Amino acid sequence: MNAQMNQEIIIQDVKSDGPDQSESGGLLAKFENWMLNQQRFKLKQKVVFFRLLATMANAGLPILKSLSILERQEKNPVAKTYFGRMIAGIKSGKNLSATLRDFEGNFTDAECSIIESGEKTGKLNGALVQLADQVEKVADISMKLKGALIYPAGIIIVMFICIGVLMTLVVPKLVTIFGEREKLPPMTQFLLSVSDVFVNYWWAMVLCFAIVVAFLKIWKNTPEGHYRFDMALLYVPIVGPIVRKVVLSKFSRVLSNLLSSGISIVESLRIVSEVVDHEVYRQRIMLLREDIKKGVKIGEGLEEDALFPDMLVQMIKVGEETARLDTIILKIADFYDAEVDSTVNAINKTIEPVIIVIMAVVVGFIALGILQPIMNLSEIMAG
Repeated sequence: MNAQMNQEIIIQDVKSDGPDQSESGGLLAKFENWMLNQQRFKLKQKVVFFRLLATMANAGLPILKSLSILERQEKNPVAKTYFGRMIAGIKSGKNLSATLRDFEGNFTDAECSIIESGEKTGKLNGALVQLADQVEKVADISMKLKGALIYPAGIIIVMFICIGVLMTLVVPKLVTIFGEREKLPPMTQFLLSVSDVFVNYWWAMVLCFAIVVAFLKIWKNTPEGHYRFDMALLYVPIVGPIVRKVVLSKFSRVLSNLLSSGISIVESLRIVSEVVDHEVYRQRIMLLREDIKKGVKIGEGLEEDALFPDMLVQMIKVGEETARLDTIILKIADFYDAEVDSTVNAINKTIEPVIIVIMAVVVGFIALGILQPIMNLSEIMAG
């Protein structure tokens, strides 16, 4: 009897352990999915993915077979897992565009919409080639903008580090070498006062900098802050014109690709408003979308608008009159790409000597303040 009761207790314990194991397995699967969702397709991977799919679709291979080939040859574990999930989505009955929409953060609404249009019109291979070109061009223009901003910022940071090292390690030793501060030259005394601030209140400077950065980040995440920040960015010298040209290039290229894929102008403008990645232009494009719904043409809606140059508006009008809007807008995108190239190159050539001169003046002032008491001392000894 006791043996039977013990056996029943053991069976109950095993049964009670079952849900815990499944629950832990479910939590592990959720954690793995979460970790996978944090990973992103790299730009080059996405471009190669679109081009290879287009090549295989052009050769007559079905999408499922093409994805299986890509999965087998892929060595990156993250991309391989993504291909496996795409294959599972296709096998469940979804088409390629619906499957890619499940990968949030990897494929934009514009990319999925172009693929969806290609599926409906039977021109998927052309849509994929078009997408590869678009992704490459848009990413290239964005990288040029970041490069134009990062280069001078890096030089300025190096300059501040050099000044900090001089103020905290070199300048304070002047007092120990030359004795009383009051007998030192005025320039050296000024340097020592600045050095005292660096040495005694460095924590306050770091704290103030962190507070300002955190405040700006929080403010920028608010709707009003995001709009005002992007608006101010347009009027910053040197940076503003580049930002404007990058946004107009994205607007023109993506709108051209969407229209050539057969997507309606109203839906295309909705998608483009999210792609431009600029709150001021996003709101303006959404207002234009509402005008289009009322029967207004794009050229008329953008006329005398400071955000859109007159040349662009006039070319859009010509495209609407000749029914070649997608082709003409694409030429506008190429024009702004070339403009960004020339502007960034000119800025790099101009800003580098300017920053070097500023660094030379600052470091020269510090060096003169350090050397002046030495020179006075040598004059006294010579006398």
